[in-house]
Amino acid sequence: MQKIVRQNESESRNKRNSATIDKNICEQLEKEVRRINMTVEEKIYKEVKRRCELPSNAYGIGAWDHHIKIVYELAKKYASEYGANQEIVSLAALLHDVASVTDVTYTEEHHIIGAKIAEELLLQENYPIEKIEQIKKCILNHRGSRLASKNSPEEICIADSDAMAHFYSIPSLLSMVYREKNLSIDEGSKFVMEKLERSYNKMSTKGKKLVKKQYESAKNILK
Repeated sequence: MQKIVRQNESESRNKRNSATIDKNICEQLEKEVRRINMTVEEKIYKEVKRRCELPSNAYGIGAWDHHIKIVYELAKKYASEYGANQEIVSLAALLHDVASVTDVTYTEEHHIIGAKIAEELLLQENYPIEKIEQIKKCILNHRGSRLASKNSPEEICIADSDAMAHFYSIPSLLSMVYREKNLSIDEGSKFVMEKLERSYNKMSTKGKKLVKKQYESAKNILK
């Protein structure tokens, strides 16, 4: 009798284990199907966010929450204002700072290294070469501190969105100057205002118009 009971218990455990394995396999298959069905934009969004969340990212998740995501949202929102292709600017916005969050030592040349990383990631998705080249140009020319010639609506849109993002993340800038730079109240507000002024002055006429209200509000607050 005991032998029969043990045999039944063993069979029950095997069935439970088998059911667990089957469930895990189903979940893995469902996960893979979801991944395959994701658009390229969704995959890049997920990948850049993942890199921002890694402990190796010296800038922390704030790089995503307070900058990259904002640039992405602004570029998508205003693409039509520039006559730019929304698909191109969406991907370029997500990838414009990918080098910096991947390795802090890439920061100085992040526009150059970022274009290479973007190409690698997009080629993995069999993305069209001609579109990759457009995205690379946006990344190469997005830095306001490097006054490179911007020859397409997409390049201008990304450069402006990058600069405009600062006006939507002023609390983050203030946190940086007071917590990281340890500046006084007056020094901190002056630092942030000067940064905003530089960003504003580097924008195209279109960009300045789009962010004029935020710029004037910032001047009233930080004066």
